[in-house]
Amino acid sequence: MKKTILAATLAAMAITSLSGCVVKVGGDGGWDADHLSSWEKQQERNRKNLAQISLGMTVDQVRVIMGTADFNEVYQKDQGVVQVLYYRTHRLHGDGVTEKEECTPVVFRDGAVTGWGETAVNLAI
Repeated sequence: MKKTILAATLAAMAITSLSGCVVKVGGDGGWDADHLSSWEKQQERNRKNLAQISLGMTVDQVRVIMGTADFNEVYQKDQGVVQVLYYRTHRLHGDGVTEKEECTPVVFRDGAVTGWGETAVNLAI
């Protein structure tokens, strides 16, 4: 009887002394969104929302999907108005400050989407 109690006690001690780390991965293979910081959640949301943007959409339609841009530029070019909304989609610096280089630009010509990304900006300027 003493051997059984001793074995059970040792087994219980071994189980309670074990420690480890569990990493939960979401269903899409990415990190679990519950463990992301606010800026990581915003970046992930912006990347997903960019997939819903299509050519010809208006500025207002894009803002409904994407929300407020991190940066907004507007200028006149060749008798038309070019607007670029920048949304944070990736991190380059761990300084806590969002920079244009950490954003994906959405380009509009006369209020309609003409493209997004650096190529679209380069074509617009």
